[in-house]
Amino acid sequence: MTSASALSSQTPGPIPVGLHSPWRWLALGWADFRRNPLPGLVHGALLAAFGWLLLWAVHDRFWLLAGAFSGFLIVAPILATGLYHVSRAAGAGRRAGLGEVAGLWRSGDGRLVRFGLLLGLAGTGWVLTSAGLITLWSAEPIRQPVDFLRHVVLARELGLFEVWLLLGALLAAPVFASSVVAIPMLVDTSVPVSMAVAESWRTVADHPVPMVLWAVMIAILIGLGMVTALLGLVVLVPVIAHASWHAYCDLTRRPASGHVTQSAPA
Repeated sequence: MTSASALSSQTPGPIPVGLHSPWRWLALGWADFRRNPLPGLVHGALLAAFGWLLLWAVHDRFWLLAGAFSGFLIVAPILATGLYHVSRAAGAGRRAGLGEVAGLWRSGDGRLVRFGLLLGLAGTGWVLTSAGLITLWSAEPIRQPVDFLRHVVLARELGLFEVWLLLGALLAAPVFASSVVAIPMLVDTSVPVSMAVAESWRTVADHPVPMVLWAVMIAILIGLGMVTALLGLVVLVPVIAHASWHAYCDLTRRPASGHVTQSAPA
């Protein structure tokens, strides 16, 4: 267990963060996944199955589907926190099994629950904002996913889809900045949520260009997972989660092994 005050003093040789770093994180994440694939495959399969359930339940109601998937994608990093523990154990030369990962969830860490709820609220805010923009701008009613594709994405007139994408990026940026370091830090340390979020923002501000590249790479990989009928998420989710652990270690200048003890619930 560590405190925030000790974060910068435990790594003897910090690795500089640059444009090469996101590629390095992905390579390390892939290596962690190949070394111990079972926890990652279970996480990825469960998330993909939940996505299929959402599609089956609300496939013909666009705004419910958009809200469900927005919340699903934003909260997914919280649901994959067990994989940070797998990478942390691998860095210490251990192989963490499913039972050990389940122990992280049984610890009842209220900080992760509260942070997940905050992310869910952020997703809800995006859906409401998106619905308001499209309802006011689109000349045609948007009731089903095919309506969104036809009248927004494939519309001949420029404007609505481009503004919608820009607005989504602007709203996604603070969510990314608040969580990219904070979520693994909550798993790794006993700091409160507010301190973890502040550290996450500070880290993003210190490395803006690599973090923008990392965010774009994550978005592209998740997009690839979505267009493969969610099947790609079975592998991509664990690889991204493992890579996110290594991003956290580099960005906060911590050893990849961290501490293998679980953080105490707040």
